[in-house]
Amino acid sequence: MSLAPSHDAGHPAPLPARSGPAGPLSGLRVLDLSAYIAGPYGCSLLADQGAEVIKIEPPTGDNLRKYPSTLEAESRAFVGVNRSKLGVVLDLKNPRDLAALMTLVATADVLVHNFRPSVPPRLGIAYEQLKELNPRLIYCAVTGYGDTGPMREKAGYDQVLQTMTGMCTLQGQRGGPPEILYGSVVDYYAASLVAAGVASALYEREKSGVGQYVGVSLLRAALTMQSARMVWAEGEPKDVGRDMRSGGITGLHPTREGHLYISANTPHFWQALCAKVGLPELAADERYDSVRKRAQHAAEIVPRLRAALAERSALEWEERFGEDVPCAAARTVEDMFDNPQVLAEDMVAQFSHPTLGTYRGFTRPVRFGRTPGPEPFAAPTLGQHTHAVLPARAKGTDQASG
Repeated sequence: MSLAPSHDAGHPAPLPARSGPAGPLSGLRVLDLSAYIAGPYGCSLLADQGAEVIKIEPPTGDNLRKYPSTLEAESRAFVGVNRSKLGVVLDLKNPRDLAALMTLVATADVLVHNFRPSVPPRLGIAYEQLKELNPRLIYCAVTGYGDTGPMREKAGYDQVLQTMTGMCTLQGQRGGPPEILYGSVVDYYAASLVAAGVASALYEREKSGVGQYVGVSLLRAALTMQSARMVWAEGEPKDVGRDMRSGGITGLHPTREGHLYISANTPHFWQALCAKVGLPELAADERYDSVRKRAQHAAEIVPRLRAALAERSALEWEERFGEDVPCAAARTVEDMFDNPQVLAEDMVAQFSHPTLGTYRGFTRPVRFGRTPGPEPFAAPTLGQHTHAVLPARAKGTDQASG
């Protein structure tokens, strides 16, 4: 028998009312059977655009709920990745719960999961099985390595794929140890591919009238992010240095207080940088008049630049450079909650959560002029909306347990 949802069957949690204007995907229903980050956040991006997203978890919940968190009531990662979703608990190994899923599939526009390729056929939810029930279904499978090949059944994780695909080697200094890029960059980019791929399939469905299979993998995401590095000309040796860093000038530099990132690749910005820091002679030196030349002479330029930067703090330099030199003082993510530019762009919303109470979080990753989309709401607790979404199943559960 399935584990009962976290809300009592006699007092089911109501479905949250989405206030505000419609979004470009309003009226569409998305079933999110995925866990962790890539699939779930891809579905959140669809919810941001107005889609009704139903997150379907097993009785044990999405594993991301169990990740370490300084929040006591919920996992910060889960809450941040699963905004604006309805929460339903179904045990797909239970025939009655599987039947409940099928009732949802019949009315759904999109289904997203991140099972390994061999799992959906065993559960009875492979694309070939579900398209018979709903030919218009857009079916998106998020895998670690793809649907075919010798690694198809391996579990894929962000930093495993970073390490495999060369990202960590290139993140480290040449000749030094590899370094991880923290922040789940492969997962989040894969989430963007999920949202983009699903949106494209929905557009095509408007013309053909039928759905299709959409495959996204962490391997594809990791290599897509490195398209500029994934160029190997005929006759080139293997180790030619595919790092895209400009070298030397463009990068993080210490100041009197804090660190400052400077980007000065164009002639205009290079000249402005030299003038602002009091080194106009560098801009006049033809040995340094291109990015390539400055990279070659970084050992000469960087010590002089850093000596000049030591005269002021990172924030002072940021103000002094203004629009003339692209730069940013190193900040914490906490600083972004009240950053004037972030607030002006309406990227932070206030949420109300059953166990966390009120919190602020990110929203609106894409801006739509005519259909901006409804207001977001908080990620669900485990099974929060099961009875509201599936009242017939809830009635059956009560009768069976009674």
